[in-house]
Amino acid sequence: MPHSRFSWFFHPLTVLVGVLLIAGNLRAPITGIAPLLELIQADLSLSSTQAGLLTAMPLFIFAVISLLAASMARVVGLSRSLFIASVLIAVGVVVRVMGGTTALFSGIGLLAIGIALANVLLPSLVKRHFPMRIGFVTSLYVLFMGLVAAFNSALAVPMAQWAGQSWRWSSVIVVGFMALVCVLVWATQLGADRHAAQNAPAVATASAPVWRLPLAWYITLYMGLNSVAYYMVASWLPVMLVNYGFEAEQAGQIHGLMQLATAIPALLLMPVLSRLKDQRIVALTGALLQTLTFIGFLVLPSWSLLWSVLFGVGSGSVFLIALSLIGVRSTSTSQAASLSGMAQCMGYLLAALGPPAMGGLHDLFGGWGWALGLCMVVTVGMAYAGWLAARPAVTATP
Repeated sequence: MPHSRFSWFFHPLTVLVGVLLIAGNLRAPITGIAPLLELIQADLSLSSTQAGLLTAMPLFIFAVISLLAASMARVVGLSRSLFIASVLIAVGVVVRVMGGTTALFSGIGLLAIGIALANVLLPSLVKRHFPMRIGFVTSLYVLFMGLVAAFNSALAVPMAQWAGQSWRWSSVIVVGFMALVCVLVWATQLGADRHAAQNAPAVATASAPVWRLPLAWYITLYMGLNSVAYYMVASWLPVMLVNYGFEAEQAGQIHGLMQLATAIPALLLMPVLSRLKDQRIVALTGALLQTLTFIGFLVLPSWSLLWSVLFGVGSGSVFLIALSLIGVRSTSTSQAASLSGMAQCMGYLLAALGPPAMGGLHDLFGGWGWALGLCMVVTVGMAYAGWLAARPAVTATP
């Protein structure tokens, strides 16, 4: 057997480690920018518009690349595509701290392409390697993704202060190490596609494109509107908290706690998610919990720590359920990749409009009331889409 000498490369535990490592790079490199935004602006003399692009640009890139990821996986191979994604993330993390504004945006562009590829293809990889443990493995990697992002955001300002107010070292210490190890692990998986093809039974392909399936649109809207709400909060929460009277370092720590809270649903739902026959109540609860938090930010801003944590719980719950639905409702790994690409393409297109819209409403009305109202509308739509997407015994077939 050609792979017998190195069969441990393709052991499920090795694959799982690779999944967790790449998951750790899916959020932290982008969300870790927000606590350091003032330092980046001061160092590179960025305008407010340029600073806003630091968050908006990756989301547009996510949307475009999400459409291409499934096709790339079919041509190049699923594991090889994830190796390429890990390399792009690692290179991007380094490039963005190596120079001025051009290097910053170039590096963010590279890592955004890598993140988009990995975001789309991980659910398909989980379905291929862990078909009987989709809920458990999805919960596990969502948990790890939230933990790394939270750790990175909470320590961003202290690490910058330790490095002499250097946002560059702060941006590379955590995510740079994670990205490097991720590349090394995924390099062992370059032969995994052929190995999987040799051992997989033949399966029928989906008879209709996912764009024509109603369930695919429900999942897309559910996941997409959650992305809108998440990136609006992730982009503006530190600024909003400073406006409410919190110190910058405290705002960064709360921003980190919000991301840490996105991991809580993975802990709670990991043992039961795969066994849930009807996920509608869980899907609805996650969305409406976010609605509650926006009301809280508006009427009791002094309790923003609580609202931030509850928002993280709600957002993490929706994200986890949406990823699980992609794996469970799809009929093949190919359809899972296509469905994931569709959901994330449309979701990130919407999400890219969220932070500028929230900031514009704040500037227009001189406060956060209308901006938070927009967030509430988004979460109510999310709840409706989730109720339809999570109906039991439905698969993505025409």
